Amino acid sequence: MTVRAILDIKGHQVESVDPQTSLADAARLLADRKIGAVLVMSGSRMEGILSERDIVRALGERGASVLTEPVSDVMTRRVVSCKPADTVASLMETMTNGKFRHLPVIEGGLVVGLISIGDVVKWRVQEYETEQEALRQYIKTA
Repeated sequence: MTVRAILDIKGHQVESVDPQTSLADAARLLADRKIGAVLVMSGSRMEGILSERDIVRALGERGASVLTEPVSDVMTRRVVSCKPADTVASLMETMTNGKFRHLPVIEGGLVVGLISIGDVVKWRVQEYETEQEALRQYIKTA
């Protein structure tokens, strides 16, 4: 299975914030949407990604006053991304090696989606269930 197939099922919508959005507002968006990361975008250009981990790290280092700062002060700037043609196996390897849980999907220089580790796990569980059902059917007919 490819990233494109996951996005076709999940959808291509991506939550984003402007680089000058306050960290408090971004945290509220994460909580309201029940998501773990947002892209930081200037128009159609990705500036970075802000995850729950980024927020917790900043709070731990600088205290609650960091919540008034813009997300551009806290976000991860070096964003690893993937392409729609990438396989789920390559995503799992990238996420495991990089120790992150969200990958923006880039096609033709534009963001076309965001894949989370939850999306990958959901796909893998569905794949295993499909295989098990196929095996059960095979055994019944053997």
